[in-house]
Amino acid sequence: MNSSRRTVLRWLAASSAASLGAHFARAESFPTRPITIVVPFPAGGPTDTLGRVLADRMKNALGQSVIIENLTGAAGTIGSTHVARSPADGYTLILGHWQTHVVNGATYTLPFNVVDDFAPIALVADCPMWLVGRSNLLAQNLQELVAWLKENPGKATVGIGGVGGGADVVGTYFRKNTATQFQFVPYRGAAPMMQDLLAGHIDLTFTQVASALAQVRSGQVKAYAVMAKARWAEAPETPTSDEGGVPGLYASFWHGLWAPKGTPPKIVAELDRAVVESLADPVVHQRFIELGQEPWPRDKQTPDGLATQQKAEIEKWWPIIKAAGIRAE
Repeated sequence: MNSSRRTVLRWLAASSAASLGAHFARAESFPTRPITIVVPFPAGGPTDTLGRVLADRMKNALGQSVIIENLTGAAGTIGSTHVARSPADGYTLILGHWQTHVVNGATYTLPFNVVDDFAPIALVADCPMWLVGRSNLLAQNLQELVAWLKENPGKATVGIGGVGGGADVVGTYFRKNTATQFQFVPYRGAAPMMQDLLAGHIDLTFTQVASALAQVRSGQVKAYAVMAKARWAEAPETPTSDEGGVPGLYASFWHGLWAPKGTPPKIVAELDRAVVESLADPVVHQRFIELGQEPWPRDKQTPDGLATQQKAEIEKWWPIIKAAGIRAE
């Protein structure tokens, strides 16, 4: 074989190897097509708005489109079921929160396990709950409100966005810790409940800061306490429950991003990287704050951070839910 022919053969072999290597590299790369983040609640709500801000920035980090899909119903269980049953390839995710991945596990009979059927990616944002009331309630602070509730047992009305929902659970928690009694008034969603509170048809509700921030700022409703260890930066005039005389009353709608169980660790790591990069963007951070959402610290924006938070919340809330006999309708 002459040297010229050997040179050609070596070149062809090298070319074939490079082509094959490039093929496998492309096959192993992620993502190669658009990713869908399921939001299990209606468009325009706090979770949906948060998801759209995150998705818009994650597409830059991943180099692919990130699409929001609203699959609503049954307090988020419809969308959660869909994701739990989706292929574990990283292309279908869920932006869930305390309700979907903690509360629902105790109040619903689910066709999936809220822990075992998902792969945690990262904690995304935290949004404490607060106790708000109609603007013309005579009680001016939490201590006066608790006193009024005790003086009028069973008379006050507290709106909840459905039996077994977040407001139901937190209201039960509050009632137990303050030795008060009041009537729960269930609604088919938070929007009509808030409308009735604004109209003065109900007295109180427990809701996410993000859901009532504009109404509190405008004076349409009265905020009695933020259920967190520290005052909320966007509503610094509202005291914590500790300051209001009901210590240790903490509850928040924290959000996290999950994939289906069995998603390869390398893909989970790539998705986590995209979340971390997105939350580090000052524009995203500021938008979250404007929405009443606070990004989690960097060390919590991990699969372990989300798994640890979910475990701790289950250990706290499931006994409360089960002791009270709360079941979703």
